[in-house]
Amino acid sequence: MKEYIYSFVDFIINSQYADLGLFLTAFAESSFFPIPPDTLLIPLALLNPEKALFLSFLTTIASVLGGGFGYFIGYKGGRPIVSRFVSDEKLYKVKQLYNKYDVWAVGIAAFTPIPYKVFTIAAGLFELDFKRFIIASVLGRGGRFMLIGLGIHLFGPAIKPFLTSNLEVFTIGFVVLLVFGFWAINMFLKRQSHSDSLKQEKF
Repeated sequence: MKEYIYSFVDFIINSQYADLGLFLTAFAESSFFPIPPDTLLIPLALLNPEKALFLSFLTTIASVLGGGFGYFIGYKGGRPIVSRFVSDEKLYKVKQLYNKYDVWAVGIAAFTPIPYKVFTIAAGLFELDFKRFIIASVLGRGGRFMLIGLGIHLFGPAIKPFLTSNLEVFTIGFVVLLVFGFWAINMFLKRQSHSDSLKQEKF
């Protein structure tokens, strides 16, 4: 598998359509393709640090669009189609996360060992709110890829050792902040709703 990935990455990087290859890979990975876009984004950005932010933005857009396609597969295909893409074990784990975090589990998916495409297809199967699904995808995938692009843009090739050895720790820290932010927003909205209810009762 590793040899296949290396050959694929080498082919895309040396192609005159490398940006397009990155876009298509990021799109496909969100619904059915096994190779994560990071494997292309990092070397392409390192080869051209001044384009790192653009490449990260491109990857984010493609990944979110691909996530929308994955949602469509789950929503329209139903359980029989989903079973072809996702094992029952992974689907159960994702369902637990959705039960706990609702659509924001999609944002968390960017940093979990479970492939992102499992979350996108399952979101459609469980009929989660599509608009909130897209917002969560932008935050989660954008956070992951833009962190990579920003680091390479600022520090260039010198950041490669840190990026390859500490990316997981770095992104875990980001997702902790992300989850805390979601929790804080939900608490604020609940309190606001409760306050409005009390005001209405007084009248």
